[in-house]
Amino acid sequence: MESTDALEFGHADRKDIYEYVERHGAVDPEETQERLDIDPGGFRHHVAILKRDGRLEEADGKLRVTIDAGAEEEYVSDALEFHIRPARQEDLTGIVGAIRQVAEEKTYIEAESVADEIDHEDALLRHNELQSRMFFVATVESDVVGWVHLHAPELEKLSHTAELTVGVLDEYRGHGVGSHLLARGLEWAASNGYEKVYQSVPSTNEDAISFLEEHDWETEAIREDHYKLNGHYVDEVMMAVEL
Repeated sequence: MESTDALEFGHADRKDIYEYVERHGAVDPEETQERLDIDPGGFRHHVAILKRDGRLEEADGKLRVTIDAGAEEEYVSDALEFHIRPARQEDLTGIVGAIRQVAEEKTYIEAESVADEIDHEDALLRHNELQSRMFFVATVESDVVGWVHLHAPELEKLSHTAELTVGVLDEYRGHGVGSHLLARGLEWAASNGYEKVYQSVPSTNEDAISFLEEHDWETEAIREDHYKLNGHYVDEVMMAVEL
């Protein structure tokens, strides 16, 4: 994904429209035109160019930033049918709920901070001059039952790395949902030029550590007593995988 400072908008209003849509996730075109105070004819013209150039798309009456992340995939395992697809702005509530439930069960500090961030911003996917943020979701009958999230700063010295969180609701574990989510996230990271993906988990979250080790992740470092959970100091296990 290119950072927006590398994108040629060609007009200040066009740049303003893109940045407004990117910041809000999914927006009503008429409301956006009014908020930005752009001439209606000019607004339609700039949106048409942004669509032509693959910067924006319109679905269900909403403008969104175009992010090419592949198609929805269907899986069947042990009588469970689930789908994995790129997340949409409308998935925000479901993702936040899933993350909070998993974080509460397994003490997943990094994922919990992600839930706080997207809930506060009220925007799920981001692609601007400072950061890229991507989500894929696993769904069962349209309900979000798992996620994989990647976040990458648009900084030259860190542009080859991305942070990842992944989780599945307890009742849907054991069917390969987490493995397929992880594979989809890493595939997206590799196709977008990232060379290394990392995350940190408390040492008490033995299930998460074992899961990552089974998928060829390695422990890079341990920070002793980094977390304080329920009055007890807990080590941080810093893990990564090379793509």
